[in-house]
Amino acid sequence: MAAKQSALDFLSFVNAAPTPFHAVHEAKQLLAKAGFQEIKERDSWASTCQPGGKYYLTRNTTTLVAFAIGKQWQPGNSISMIGAHTDSPVLRVKPVSKKSGEGFVQVGVETYGGGIWHTWFDRDLGVAGRVMTRESDGSIVQKLVKIDRPILRIPTLAIHLDRQENFAFNKETQLFPIAGLIAAELNRNGGNDTPNTEKGEESSPLKSVTERHHSHFVELIAAEAGVNPGDILDFEMILFDTHKSCLGGMLEEFIFSPRLDNLNSTFCATIGLIDSVADESALDNEDAIRLIALFDHEEIGSRTAQGADSNILPSIIRRLSVLPSSSSKNTDLATAYEQTLSTSFLVSADMAHSINPNYAGKYEPDHKPEMNKGPVIKINANARYATNSPGIVLLEEIARKTAKETGEHVPLQLFVVRNDSSCGSTIGPMLSAALGARTLDLGNPQLSMHSIRETGGTHDVAHAIRLFTGFFKHYSELSKTILVD
Repeated sequence: MAAKQSALDFLSFVNAAPTPFHAVHEAKQLLAKAGFQEIKERDSWASTCQPGGKYYLTRNTTTLVAFAIGKQWQPGNSISMIGAHTDSPVLRVKPVSKKSGEGFVQVGVETYGGGIWHTWFDRDLGVAGRVMTRESDGSIVQKLVKIDRPILRIPTLAIHLDRQENFAFNKETQLFPIAGLIAAELNRNGGNDTPNTEKGEESSPLKSVTERHHSHFVELIAAEAGVNPGDILDFEMILFDTHKSCLGGMLEEFIFSPRLDNLNSTFCATIGLIDSVADESALDNEDAIRLIALFDHEEIGSRTAQGADSNILPSIIRRLSVLPSSSSKNTDLATAYEQTLSTSFLVSADMAHSINPNYAGKYEPDHKPEMNKGPVIKINANARYATNSPGIVLLEEIARKTAKETGEHVPLQLFVVRNDSSCGSTIGPMLSAALGARTLDLGNPQLSMHSIRETGGTHDVAHAIRLFTGFFKHYSELSKTILVD
């Protein structure tokens, strides 16, 4: 029952988070409820961050880092870290999206990441994202928007008109959603497709939002944001399937959901950190910092200001490594950063491939991960994953100790791709190279990765949460028993 409840909690999280903006917002809500305090990158942390404290910060509101400082912390001590990502392959509304064809109102979209785009056809699509609006006092603020009803659809061509065996289409010309009929839109606006704007409106260097996008589309976004269309300066909108995530299978052993990759890992990492400090005395004997980093833009290579290949995690670790302790012990801070990195550990949590019974030949015969059999440790000889044997041994010890402590099994699996198959990658290799910290790649198994609708295991949510909670609780102790220089 506890496993099912964890899965239901995840469903609530992913249904509320159709975009990275919303995913970070939901994670912030969970952390704040658990007593974590929000801090800012731009502020000094010397007097704010104290041993025994719990904190979080965001960058671009799409990347979040949260950490809890052990009460026995000393500068240069280790940090136990779990990294995940908040983005998924999606369709994003173009900066100029106002399109039409053959009597239809259409919205121009751009592909983001490596999605299985044919799965986006004939789905009931809403839009969500952030809107930049001008307030009455002249300030410009961000507002989250989620139009959670079907307003868009990408129609397939009837089979009678093209009996192609393999579904093929042009992503630039045939992946445009329809949003309505031009005649209806013109009737609504009295024959004009441009909404009324305030008289005396100042000229803008760019065409206004109400000129670049269909009037009704802008009005829907404005209504959801609680502002006038003329107050919107710009927005970033993402399409999403309005069909809710749910449990499936005859025994509800499956999760049918969008964005399992990688909001499943994001949720489990967040809950793992929260659960590890739920006890009031949890940090009393802790000499390390427990940290999660939820990055944006993994699906497009991470080379952005809020991606894993940016300065955000190294700069945060540098600041944390020199935080003063609660004792008066004198410490050489000159090498605290390097000392911290040399004893720290990063779990790169990103979803893994479950065995697909219809394509079993695509998997290496001795490495066929199964759903509901626990997180999958991912290994690649060509360093597409950062896992090595000391890391595997550490996770095994953590799983064993956690199972003994909780009385519940914490299973693990191993995965490598076939030699004649391409291999994906994660934030693990780039962070391990940038930090020099020991790193291991793992993730819960799933089917249909990068589809608009993916499939995972109900019980794997609880498996991952237990493992991550145990990792934070026991890393300091167990890491000292596995010595590799």
